Amino acid sequence: MNIEDLTADSGILICGHGSRAKIAEQEFSLLATGLRNRFPTLKVEYGFLEFSAPNLHMALDKLRQQGVTNIIAVPGMLFSATHAQNDIPSVLTTYQQKHPEISIEYGRELGLHDNMIQAFQHRILEALGHHTLPEAGQLYDTMLVVVGRGTSVTEANAEATKLTRIVCENLGFGWSETVYSGVTFPSVGRGLEMAIKLGYKKIVVAPYFLFGGKLIDRIYAYVDKVASENPDINFIKTDYLRDQTHVIETFVDRINETIAGPEPALGLMQRFQQRLAAGLVDVHHHHAEYQEHSHQQGHHSHSHQHHHDHGHHHAPYKHIAHPNGPRTMINENLCCCFMSQFPQSLLQEYTITESEDHQPGCKPKNSVRIKMFSQETK
Repeated sequence: MNIEDLTADSGILICGHGSRAKIAEQEFSLLATGLRNRFPTLKVEYGFLEFSAPNLHMALDKLRQQGVTNIIAVPGMLFSATHAQNDIPSVLTTYQQKHPEISIEYGRELGLHDNMIQAFQHRILEALGHHTLPEAGQLYDTMLVVVGRGTSVTEANAEATKLTRIVCENLGFGWSETVYSGVTFPSVGRGLEMAIKLGYKKIVVAPYFLFGGKLIDRIYAYVDKVASENPDINFIKTDYLRDQTHVIETFVDRINETIAGPEPALGLMQRFQQRLAAGLVDVHHHHAEYQEHSHQQGHHSHSHQHHHDHGHHHAPYKHIAHPNGPRTMINENLCCCFMSQFPQSLLQEYTITESEDHQPGCKPKNSVRIKMFSQETK
């Protein structure tokens, strides 16, 4: 069962925090509008904890007055912090106790859903003038600074940092940092002051926010201030998310998850088997598989041969030549399977040696030592 199978006595409630800024209230309402446009017969309302109208009680009343007895509530919040974990479910629980004929199911925050990552990347690429994912190397000269809301819940702050890393690798930035607009550290102002010391001449500042308001205005003001003090650096401000298509799709998925109920917990083996069946797994360490030994005339020999340097390969990494990546360890006896991934043009920039005492751990002790020189030294 999913959102399209809901009966006439069912309705959706999008739960927000609220803001004193009218633009935030207006833009949050667009989330409900987006769902109504997707599902015209669906009863959809939105409400806030504080500052804005309608509040959650008013929105719940409106659904009940439309004959709704089965409510699917979802937090319109990016991460799971105090409001999503405690405040909203407290309001919903109190309302349900007052109206026992009403059933309320409460779903998950938007989180790091694939669609949310896509939505955020779209805003960044839009600001950079890219219509497609950049090739590896195109953004190595650019730094990404992600601005999270900031909360007293450590795990929520960590999710913002995780988002930064995912986007940095997906798009191939030269460096990335996460800063926060409130409660935790580093603050936007302090974070930008530290960022400029890294020497990047192009810095993208991307607020991971659903809608506008005073916080967005403050973030942009910080960027403008630092930019005016550092005219040699090109600061690029990205737009926030709003009711982008990917965001609406995430709400649909969270609603469907809530309707279906929690999935059974799967172990690593079951999850691997699911991904294997779906063709999402590319196993490289085949040397770990057991191989039968052959026995001939009393002599014991292995029936398999290694057709590569040391028995395993690492998956090709698209940023293998990143200026701050594995190339910085070329003369520190980097694993051969990484060495084989470097483009020849890059290897020609280095004099590559392997010492007797510091050979790669992937090589047997009696391996042949090699010395390679760049084209310039030949």
